[in-house]
Amino acid sequence: MSERVSRARRNPSENNNKPASRAVDQERLEAAVREILLAVGEDPDREGLRETPERVARMYAEMFSGLGKDPRIHLAKTFTQKYDEMVIVRDIGFESMCEHHLLPFMGKAHVGYLPNGKIVGLSKVARVVEILARRPQVQERMTEELADLIMEELDARGVGVVLEASHSCMTIRGIRKPTSLCTTSAMRGGFLSNQSSRAELMSLIYGSRTS
Repeated sequence: MSERVSRARRNPSENNNKPASRAVDQERLEAAVREILLAVGEDPDREGLRETPERVARMYAEMFSGLGKDPRIHLAKTFTQKYDEMVIVRDIGFESMCEHHLLPFMGKAHVGYLPNGKIVGLSKVARVVEILARRPQVQERMTEELADLIMEELDARGVGVVLEASHSCMTIRGIRKPTSLCTTSAMRGGFLSNQSSRAELMSLIYGSRTS
């Protein structure tokens, strides 16, 4: 059994990072939005709503554009570099869509890794975050996917990922707590096994912030 197949079986979410088999169906999206407007008692043919189905279809195509992209392509080009300390890319802004209510959640991603003889361009980490965010998501899975991708593709000695996000499904509906923030983390390799490395990572992410 190949290492790639073995890894996919251990981590089923890996298969979610393959490109989608087809493009977004704009006409079908427009028809669905029109049905929603009818279902809530609106007139989709009135002036203010006439172009809404088309606008919403374009918005969904943009928000879910990550379904047609493989984030691994941005981690394929690496540079040989002897560097034994951690590399951290902090405050990577992202916007995603919660798959439970199809409402947006948005926040920041912080990514740190311990190189194992090779590094990747810093902008590439942000591009991976963008692809994972632009698909129906839950924050917990996005955190795990991001950590696993960097750990595997860079063959890193350790990876630490922290995501902080505000979720519309909590702020504008249901419990309606606008100041709530969800924080998730995923640690791999040295950051999981070494408490001091993990503490240093968290200190570098949060230590310089002012209250």
